[in-house]
Amino acid sequence: MKTIGYFDGTDSSLLTGLVANGFGTLPLANDWDTHGKNAAHLEPGDVDLIVGYLHKMVPPFRKSREGEDHPVRTTTPYDLLYSAKTNDIPVLVIVPAEHHEAAKQVLGEAAGFVTLVKPEDVEANVREILGY
Repeated sequence: MKTIGYFDGTDSSLLTGLVANGFGTLPLANDWDTHGKNAAHLEPGDVDLIVGYLHKMVPPFRKSREGEDHPVRTTTPYDLLYSAKTNDIPVLVIVPAEHHEAAKQVLGEAAGFVTLVKPEDVEANVREILGY
């Protein structure tokens, strides 16, 4: 059985349909909201696909400290998704089409191995990756 790792906010109808068709699901967490298994700690075989919205894969800024010009991120999307890259787990990042270019900038290094997908195309992409 294949398992889909998903971040909070992923369409529940999609996830329910996947379960009804024999797939498993596993909630995934990031370092700042902890709503499931931490995506940075995935091991081979935990999930066959990761899906979620951009905002769940981009760490928040911390406040500026004295001498800093602006807030900074303490981790990056690459840090969160490194296990996916290392274990060849496909990652679908849900982003409206008009924000794809900006999303690539925000994702930084992670943009090189994730797939940006419009909300209306998520199910088709999931089906293609899972082969059903």
